[in-house]
Amino acid sequence: MNGPAPTLQVEGLRTHFFTKVGVVKAVDDVSFSVDRGEVLGLVGESGSGKSVTGFSILGLVDPPGRITDGRILFKGEDLVGRSESQWRTLRGARIAMIFQDPMMTLNPVLRIDTQMIEAIRAHEKVSDATARQRARDALGQVGIPSPDERLKAYPHQFSGGMRQRVAIAIALINKPDLIIADEPTTALDVTIQAQILFEAQKLCRETGTALIWITHDLTVVAGLADRICVMYAGKIVEQGRIDDVLDRPLHPYTHGLIGSVPSRNKRGQPLEQIPGMTPSLMNPPPGCGFRARCARAAAECVRDPDITSPVDGRQIRCFHPHLEDA
Repeated sequence: MNGPAPTLQVEGLRTHFFTKVGVVKAVDDVSFSVDRGEVLGLVGESGSGKSVTGFSILGLVDPPGRITDGRILFKGEDLVGRSESQWRTLRGARIAMIFQDPMMTLNPVLRIDTQMIEAIRAHEKVSDATARQRARDALGQVGIPSPDERLKAYPHQFSGGMRQRVAIAIALINKPDLIIADEPTTALDVTIQAQILFEAQKLCRETGTALIWITHDLTVVAGLADRICVMYAGKIVEQGRIDDVLDRPLHPYTHGLIGSVPSRNKRGQPLEQIPGMTPSLMNPPPGCGFRARCARAAAECVRDPDITSPVDGRQIRCFHPHLEDA
């Protein structure tokens, strides 16, 4: 007997941008799933396609970009091709996104209470008093002091970090089935960051919310995620359980990414560096996108490697993985 379907299942997703000078393959054959109550870390350097993956799931890719192939199954229903009215019933209620810039969430001319109450009452028929109390509780949940006073304030009266906490509170307020968080704690100091990460984990455990945490910071996902997907040049090159991938990386890119984190290096030893630059997604080289930077590259790497599972619970795209570390 099969278990319940994952909250989200992405299959062969391709999101391309059709510009005057060529096609940018921002997301190119990406597949992963997130179960109920699970935290998935989506990591990679800038330009790897991780944010576009998040926008694609939420139907927020604007022209000249569009999803050209693949399925995005949310609780078994395909989201690709949904109308804007269908998206309005989903966004903010069943699927929420926390953006890197809080002003993509907040309206600068409306008070915070107006925006938070509207976010609740757009999806639920509750009284103004009930919605206000939920808004107040949500602000307290993300560590905002004096929530009654803060509800009456405007976004410009908050610091950047405080605005981000309000945006996170709005995402949490309807207890959605899925939250996509796009580097939401980058602007926050470490103590507030730790509090937000704790609240996110708690929400997932208590309500069954699935969470995709998009970041370039491996130290954040190390203590937060259950599983990790490593993206490079529009593709997922390695995925598996968080401890397995961080302790025994198989793909040379993952190996280099972890080797460049100071806390994972022995004292006195120089940091590892990945030579070169990420390839252009407009004219990517044939075959493995990492081969020009890879010490293990060989003749067969001019072909695109298939996804394989050389170790139980792991998936990689590589002809020459670090199997000696497995």
